[in-house]
Amino acid sequence: MGKGRLEAFSDGVLAIIITIMVLEIKVPHGGNPEDLKPLLPIFIS
Repeated sequence: MGKGRLEAFSDGVLAIIITIMVLEIKVPHGGNPEDLKPLLPIFIS
């Protein structure tokens, strides 16, 4: 397997993992910055 194919495969796997992580973030109910506090650990990780 060539270096280019390995890079493309790893990029694809990383893109799928990031997509799954983003889909797990829930939308807060409300418009205040205080409503984002419970989601802060998710954003940091």
